[in-house]
Order: sequence, then structure tokens, then C-alpha cells
Amino acid sequence: MGGVVGLSGIICFLIGMSVPSDMGLSPQAVAEWTPSMERLPDAGRFMYGVDVTMDEPIKSTILCGPCGNLETVLGPRPAEYTCPACSKTLWSSEEE
Repeated sequence: MGGVVGLSGIICFLIGMSVPSDMGLSPQAVAEWTPSMERLPDAGRFMYGVDVTMDEPIKSTILCGPCGNLETVLGPRPAEYTCPACSKTLWSSEEE
């Protein structure tokens, strides 16, 4: 039974990897992407989202959960960050 399921999984994987995909983004679309501006639910402490680009120019987009503010900073994720809209410290290097 396990051999049949394993073999079926391998066959499905090979079929899926061999099908051509048209789901691509242009370099301009990738460079202009930003996360949606929405408030994040309270989970006992402030929630936030950080997205860092892997291609040049390196930039970080930071979404503040309590107020929904979205800010882009140049460079990798900062060691500490306070939201300029609501003045809440989302993280600091001492916590990690």
C-alpha cells in the first residue's frame, strides 16, 4: 500500500514539474510589488510583517499590525524599528 502511494506521488511530481508554466512576473512587476496595507490581528503582542527583496536594490517593506502603516526602507531588515505612524516599537535587537 505504501509503495503504491509513494510511486503515485513520484509520478505526480514528475508530471507537475514537466508541465510548462506561464506564471511569471516581469522584473518591473517584481520591483514594484508591495504587500497589502491591512491591519493584523492582535495576538498578545504587536504583530508586524517584514518583506526583504533578494535582488538589488535591497529594500525592506515593513507592515505595522496595529495601525496598518506600510513603510519601505532601503537595505536589509533594521535591527530595531518603531512605526512612525503610531509610535509603537515593533521590535528591537534586545528581544532577539
